[in-house]
Amino acid sequence: MKKLILLVVALIASPLAAQNQDLSTPAPEGGEVETVFEDEETGGLTGSTTDESDWQDLTIAIPGFATDRDVPTAASNDGTAGLGKDIARVITANLRNNGLFQPIGPDQLPQPGFPQISSPAWGTWAGRGNEMLVHGYVQGRADGRLVVGCYLYDVALQDELIREGWVVPAADWRRAAHKCSDLIYSRLTGESPFFDSRIAYIAETGPKEKRVKRLAIMDSDGANHRFLTLGSATALTPRYSPDYKKLLYLSYVDGNPRIYVYDIGTGRQQLVAETGNPTLAPRWSPDGRSILYSMAVGGNTDIYRVPATGGQSVRLTNTPGIDIGGSYSPDGSKIVFESDRSGSQQCYVMNADGTGQRRISFHGGRCATPEWSPRGDQIAFTRIAGDFNIAVMEPSGRNLRILTRGWQDEAPTWAPNGRIIQFFRTERNSGRTALHQVDLTGRNERKLRTPVDASDPAWGPILP
Repeated sequence: MKKLILLVVALIASPLAAQNQDLSTPAPEGGEVETVFEDEETGGLTGSTTDESDWQDLTIAIPGFATDRDVPTAASNDGTAGLGKDIARVITANLRNNGLFQPIGPDQLPQPGFPQISSPAWGTWAGRGNEMLVHGYVQGRADGRLVVGCYLYDVALQDELIREGWVVPAADWRRAAHKCSDLIYSRLTGESPFFDSRIAYIAETGPKEKRVKRLAIMDSDGANHRFLTLGSATALTPRYSPDYKKLLYLSYVDGNPRIYVYDIGTGRQQLVAETGNPTLAPRWSPDGRSILYSMAVGGNTDIYRVPATGGQSVRLTNTPGIDIGGSYSPDGSKIVFESDRSGSQQCYVMNADGTGQRRISFHGGRCATPEWSPRGDQIAFTRIAGDFNIAVMEPSGRNLRILTRGWQDEAPTWAPNGRIIQFFRTERNSGRTALHQVDLTGRNERKLRTPVDASDPAWGPILP
C-alpha cells in the first residue's frame, strides 16, 4: 500500500468574500495527519444533547460541498463540483449508518454557493428544521491534489462549532470525507472517532467442500477493497498491528499451520511461528511486541505467547481441555479467553503472565471468541444458546446484553472507538457468510457489502 499523504491545513477565519478566493494554505510534506488549525472547544455538546436518544433525533443537513471553480480531477468524471456531492454523500452515509443522527444528504438539499460556506444562509436551513449544518468545499490544485474543507454549524445558535481542512491526493478523496465525518462525530458526541479506519477480513469463494479463503482489506464503509493473498493457502483470523502497518494472520498450506505477519506497505511476509501442531487465533499485544496464539499438543489446547519477531514461545495456560482465543485488555495487563475446562465453552480472564485465571461467564449457554473493547469497559463475545448471537458484558462478567438475534452471528471485532461491533453472519439455508455491524444499543444493525462472501473481520485503529 502506498503511503497516504493527508495533511491538515488551516482554514481562513474570515467569511468567504469571493468565488475566486484561495482557501488553501501551503501544507508541509509528510505522511501523517498534522493539525495546524484547532478550535479551543473540542468536547461534545452540553446538556441533554449528550443523551443518546437526543443524538438520534438530531437532524444534520449535509449539502454538496462547493467549489470556487469547477475543474477536472482524477477523483471524479464530473470535476470538483461533482466530487463535492460525492463527498457529502459519503459523510451522510457514515453518520446515518452509525445510528446516532438523522443526516439529510445533498440529493435532498439545495446546493450552497462557494461564498456561503463560511457565511451560511441561516434562514434557508432553519426553515427546513435542520439543527446542525455541514458545509464544505473542494478545490483542485495544480499538482493534482485536492483541498477539502469541512465546517460544522449550529443552526439555532447561528454559530460555527468546528472546522478543519485537508490536502489529499485525488485518489484518496474518500479519506477527506471520512475525516470530516470523524470531525462531526467527535464534536457532537465528545467521543473518539472511527470512520477513517480500515477493516481486514477473510474473503471466501468456491464450493463448501473446497473453499478458497483469501486475506482482504477495505475502508470502514466497504470502499477501496483489495485482496492481499491469492488463495493458494488458506488464510484465517487476521488482526491489524497497533501501528496499522502490518496484519497478523494464520495460514494453512497442506494442513500445516503457520503464523505470518504481512507488511501492508511492502507486501512482504514474515514467518513468526510454524508449530507443527494445530494452531488457532493469533492476536497482537497492545504494544505490538508479542503475539498470543493457541496450540493443540497431545489432546490439550493451550494459549502461548511468542515475540512478534519470532522466537521462543511461553505457555500461559496448562489445564486439561481447550483454551483458545486470547485477547488483551487495552493496557496489556489482562487477557480474556475461552475454555471448556468447566465442562462447557465459557469465557475466562487471566493476568498477562497467565496467573489469576478465573471464569467470568455465568449467563447460561456458552461463551466464545471474546474480544476486549478498546475502551476497556466491555468484552464482546459470541453467545451460544441455541443460536449464535453477539453479546457484550463487563470484564467482571456482569451486565450481559445480547445485541443481535441472527441464526449464526460470531467473531466480534470492535471499532476503534469501542462503540460499534463488526461480526460475520452465516445464512441458515445457503451457508453464505457476510459482514454485519451493530452498535452497543443493538438497535442499529447493517450489512456491509463485500464483493464475495466474508468472515473473520478485524477492525483496525484510526489511520495515521
